[in-house]
Amino acid sequence: MEQQPNNNQLNIEISEEVAEGTYANLAIITHSHAEFVIDFVNVMPGTPKSKVKSRIIFTPMHAKRFMKALAENVERYEAAHGSIQDLEQVEIPMNFGGPTAQA
Repeated sequence: MEQQPNNNQLNIEISEEVAEGTYANLAIITHSHAEFVIDFVNVMPGTPKSKVKSRIIFTPMHAKRFMKALAENVERYEAAHGSIQDLEQVEIPMNFGGPTAQA
């Protein structure tokens, strides 16, 4: 008996460059009535200017689905590795480890 191809299967390819990933430690989220825009930024200590490394644009429906998927994955991570400390609970020095500014 010959197997029928699964028409619901989605083949996704990733280039080597994209597979390396881009580090970001800041996300800036804005929205309009039609879309959510997330800009991912890498802020480096002692650097006065940072550039957006990647911008992702979602429809409102996909933004909500992404939020739910991210929440589910955080729950799974915490179940396996323990609670993630919230950033508001961590004291971050204003110089982020870089040189202290002087007036």
